[in-house]
Amino acid sequence: MSNETFPDSEMIADRLHSLAIHLLRKLRREDESGGLNAARLSALSVIVFGGPITLGDLAAAEQVRPPTMTRMVNALEREGLVVKKQNVEDGRSLYLSATAAGRRLLMQGRARRVRTLTRQIASLSVEDQTVLRQAATVLERVVGGI
Repeated sequence: MSNETFPDSEMIADRLHSLAIHLLRKLRREDESGGLNAARLSALSVIVFGGPITLGDLAAAEQVRPPTMTRMVNALEREGLVVKKQNVEDGRSLYLSATAAGRRLLMQGRARRVRTLTRQIASLSVEDQTVLRQAATVLERVVGGI
């Protein structure tokens, strides 16, 4: 069905966009205890879930220039959260991988954010929780189509 059939599509998209930003901002407060800023956490997340990855691909994923990403990766490496490995097929490039400490730090942060959100959801009525469960299923389809 086209957007003409559902004139509310743009309004729904606008509300979801705003809500997603606000939700992530509120949950990001949980990351302060992890010791990494948002940019480094985001880069580490890409490395943990998408690695091994080249610096160029990581910079593209994070939408920053390679020199900026180099500084971030060097800081993550100094903190023992990522390692650089020579690309055996192309000696000029490196692959970035998360260390066990990097994976642990990222997963601990995710667990803190999920616990915070869980407390909020648990305070809702059973009916509202059912609606959120259904909405999450729909959102998974929407995100999969983007």
